[in-house]
Formats: sequence, structure tokens, C-alpha cells
Amino acid sequence: MSLRGLIATAIGLLRTRLELLATELEEEKLRLFSIVMYGAAALFMFGAGLVLLALFFVVLFWDSHRLLVMGGLTVMFVSCGCAALWLALRQVRAGSRLFSASLAELAQDRRALQGRPEGEP
Repeated sequence: MSLRGLIATAIGLLRTRLELLATELEEEKLRLFSIVMYGAAALFMFGAGLVLLALFFVVLFWDSHRLLVMGGLTVMFVSCGCAALWLALRQVRAGSRLFSASLAELAQDRRALQGRPEGEP
């Protein structure tokens, strides 16, 4: 194989890997946008529903136990908020799989260029 052919092959391989990286980046961007939009819609709807539900219970028990109901609902809302925050932080710490396919392909290319079998690191 000539040097020119080897360089052309390397450039083609690099171009393919860069296209894969760009595709993965675009997919991750779309995934994050979708998560944010659906999450915002869900938060708005749940928030409106919870406020109306809380108002319903306060009015329902207005004559007998309005302070007890308001205190109980406050504890419930704060507890749910803390649980949601904990779950969100856990998701952030878990990270994403961005570029995992590209990194695997690059590792496979490195092994192939070094003459190692597929299973070896």
C-alpha cells in the first residue's frame, strides 16, 4: 500500500469518526431539549393541579381544621420538592453517555492499527 493510499484511508476514517461525533452531539442536544420541554410542561401542569387541590382542601375544611390542613399540605409540598431535588441531583451525578459510541469506535481503531485482536484493550 502506498503512503498516499494510507493517508487517504486515515483521512476517510477520521472523517467518519467526526461525522459520528457530530451525530451523537446532535442526538444529545435533541434529547436534552425534549427533556427540558416535557419537564417544564409537566411541572406547570402538576403545579397548577396541586395548587388547586390544596385550595380545595383548605376550603373544604375551612370551618373545622383549616390550619391543620394548610400545615399538612405545606409539609407534603416541601417533602415532594426535596424528593424531586434529590432525584434530579442523582440524575446529574449519573452523567450521560455522550460520545460513548465514538470512543468505542476510536478504541477499536487504535487496537486495529496496533495489530491487536478485537477483545484486547
